[in-house]
Amino acid sequence: MKIAVVGTGYVGLVAGACFSDLGNDVVCLDVDEKKIEQLRKAVIPIYEPGLDVLVARNVANKRLRFSTDTAKAIKENDVIFIAVGTPQGEDGQADLKYVMQVAHTIGDSINGKKTVVDKSTVPVGTARKVKELIEKRSYSRYPVSVVSNPEFLREGSAVKDFLEPDRVVIGSDDREATKVMLDLYKPLGCEVLVTSPESAELIKYASNSFLAAKISFINEVANLCEATGADVTEVAKGMGLDKRIGKDFLNAGCGYGGSCFPKDVKALQRISRNSGYRFRLVEQVERVNEAQKIVPFKKLKKEFHALKGRKVVVLGLSFKPNTDDLREASSVEIIKKLVNAGAQVVALDPAAQKNARNILRNIGYSDSVYDASRGADAIILATEWNEFKELDFERIGKVMKTKVLVDGRNIYDRAKMESLGFRYFGIGR
Repeated sequence: MKIAVVGTGYVGLVAGACFSDLGNDVVCLDVDEKKIEQLRKAVIPIYEPGLDVLVARNVANKRLRFSTDTAKAIKENDVIFIAVGTPQGEDGQADLKYVMQVAHTIGDSINGKKTVVDKSTVPVGTARKVKELIEKRSYSRYPVSVVSNPEFLREGSAVKDFLEPDRVVIGSDDREATKVMLDLYKPLGCEVLVTSPESAELIKYASNSFLAAKISFINEVANLCEATGADVTEVAKGMGLDKRIGKDFLNAGCGYGGSCFPKDVKALQRISRNSGYRFRLVEQVERVNEAQKIVPFKKLKKEFHALKGRKVVVLGLSFKPNTDDLREASSVEIIKKLVNAGAQVVALDPAAQKNARNILRNIGYSDSVYDASRGADAIILATEWNEFKELDFERIGKVMKTKVLVDGRNIYDRAKMESLGFRYFGIGR
């Protein structure tokens, strides 16, 4: 198929590269000329394992191109994916200005029958609004179908998630457009669910909010474990063995972050209120998570009472491993609290330090845990990168001033840490 993907952010770039790898002719579009020039050289602006190889291969095979000429691409391609950002507005609602700008351009440029696909995460009813705007701008000269096709990509494993999905959701009430989408996804060989556009739009928000609820629930259990003497790792394992519950997303820690869960939880609340319903459970999911993010800071404050002048090493800055994304990351909240309390902070991250320097300017950075730990009073593990899982804590302890470890992701063995002389604090342990 001939496909245009408008937007070369996380979703658009991964989708465009993967569609081209399946043998389609794909052009990815963006208004940022510098970014497009870099992409033409297969220089990737985001950290995502495997994406650079995929882009380079398909650019070399001339199945994947990059352009700033959206109007031309609309004319030349049959399927138009809208994969632009939907940032969170001040009221928590997703801002659709970029989506509607693309719809505006499609309406002005359309020259024949097109299938327009909302890949961006959008509120319920957006597909209808996009269709109405395109028809208004084009005076309904050409038939246009608008499909909702939400993405379910996880940062750090996005390429695998796209090419080996649990399911593909197609929200369409147009038979021909549905067939186009079924043909497009047929090579993946996965289960495809065809729904109304409204159901497809809600599936994305409901899925992410449910997973966020699962995380907040186990974090509440963790807090209860600390109050009762139970161990959340044992409790979570016992829960996860129940097939009705499952073990995924039952890892207690210092909260969730990223570009999806926080934004989608807020957006679902706004969608509910706009529909005359109050989604109380999702409201509490958000409150629990905001409190959970700073639990490591609170543990350190309780241990030292005053943090002024204390040197604290923070391991991990990204909101999760295998990404350089710091959006809504627990580490950012923890570090801000530490700095405000007068602590001297040194942070390490395998991929996110460059981005962090634009956000966290009043701290130090290091590429070596062992160098950073020299003279440190405490270490906080905020992101469970593989690089941090097998550290030589005997060596680290020898150069620390005070051997205190706050394990914000429960990846270390408490007994081992204590045998090395560390004061160990986990989450719910």
